[in-house]
Amino acid sequence: MLTKDGLTKPLNQNRMKFNASQYGKLMTLPKSKSEKLSEGAKTEILALAKQYYFGYKTDLNDRKVKKGLLQEQDSIDLLNVVRIEDYQKNEIRLENDYLSGCCDIITENSIIDVKTSWDLESFPATIKEAEKKSNAKLYEWQGRAYMMLYDKPKFELIYCMVDTDPDHELELLNPWDDLSTHRVSHIEPRKRITVLTYERDLEIEEFMQSHLAECHKYYLECIKELTNK
Repeated sequence: MLTKDGLTKPLNQNRMKFNASQYGKLMTLPKSKSEKLSEGAKTEILALAKQYYFGYKTDLNDRKVKKGLLQEQDSIDLLNVVRIEDYQKNEIRLENDYLSGCCDIITENSIIDVKTSWDLESFPATIKEAEKKSNAKLYEWQGRAYMMLYDKPKFELIYCMVDTDPDHELELLNPWDDLSTHRVSHIEPRKRITVLTYERDLEIEEFMQSHLAECHKYYLECIKELTNK
């Protein structure tokens, strides 16, 4: 719903469904066992409450993020070449009481999410390198949210390295960027994907459900404080 100022306003501020891609940021552990949410999680939830309450959306003006959005289909095409498949981009968004999500690819027994790397330097060329990436744990929680939503036993996080599209060079690249790290089509396709695989765990999901309930409770506290200010 749009306000008279053209800003997006939630239909119901008292019912928050966290996006699966946000969930990892809510999973930092509190310093004290007596606390149910970490300060980091509370900060993230307050930021979301402000967006929903005031009707604005944070603009991710990051060229690495933009490449991922603009070239998601290129990464899916690369995966199809390597696996000799015909994966199609999923457009079906699912939700439960606290979560909402739209994964990249659905197969009979798995969820696949593709992550388009910025350049060869940032592309994790091995499984060990992928596991050590700072955002790998965030993506694992995103995948566990997807497995719960789509009721699938396996999640594949697949890093893909594709050419930075020349049609978007002015938008994405700076004059001093090393083009040799962005031109990769000469490299064998299977060398340009790295796969991390996670199995569904119902005990972890039980924890996630209770944790999400606490996140939602704190979200309502933030909305109440903003309303009564």
